[in-house]
Amino acid sequence: MPENRPFVLSIAGFDPSGSAGFLADCKTFEQHQVYGLAINSANTIQTENEFFEIEWTSLEFTMRSIEKLFDSYKIKAVKIGIVPSLFYLGTIVTLIKQRSPATQIIWDTVVKSSTTFDFLEIKNHESLKIILKEIDVITPNYDEILKLSKEEIDPESIAEMLSEHCTVLLKGGHNPSEAGVDYLYTKDRFFRLEPHHSEVYEKHGSGCVLSSAITANLAKGQNIVTACKNAKIYIENYLLSNHTKLGYHYV
Repeated sequence: MPENRPFVLSIAGFDPSGSAGFLADCKTFEQHQVYGLAINSANTIQTENEFFEIEWTSLEFTMRSIEKLFDSYKIKAVKIGIVPSLFYLGTIVTLIKQRSPATQIIWDTVVKSSTTFDFLEIKNHESLKIILKEIDVITPNYDEILKLSKEEIDPESIAEMLSEHCTVLLKGGHNPSEAGVDYLYTKDRFFRLEPHHSEVYEKHGSGCVLSSAITANLAKGQNIVTACKNAKIYIENYLLSNHTKLGYHYV
């Protein structure tokens, strides 16, 4: 058993390129000196440039995996990535909270891949709100957050509205007015997280890396503002690590 390292869990897809999904999460966990566990929610065939196929892991298999891991380890935080449906998401979130109410849950709201493959369609927004009450943090970008509300309003207003249910980090990579500025909405406060670099290089799976960095920081006892600020520093260094879409985690 690792000493002085909290256990964290990624429930996410397998990306053969290693730059997204639970492979990217576990690389990030290791750099943050937390012990990463993983459950595969889907097998994919993809590269950093193109998405080909996906095979979802059955909900029953995922639930059995969660039960066994929570029986064996005291898991401080869980990062959830791609899931096929709200029912799938809600079922695993409820199971985690039943097994360990203190475990924090971070959902990286991946509804579409960077190569335009759709993963999740939100059909029942009332069900989504119920699920969000059991989740601690969500990390949508400007495109994803539009899918999380049936209201035809601007992304910032949606983020503020959803923050009534959980903390929302609206990622600033697609921020049309302040490029690179993230907006963090808690239930009663708002924070602007400024970028440290004006130019970075696009990376496949950068959202996975950011959300798993936040997960690791929360597991180490950081509050949500500090966790997000430190994760922002990490992801910017990752984005600067080279010119290609495949980043390095030595930073």
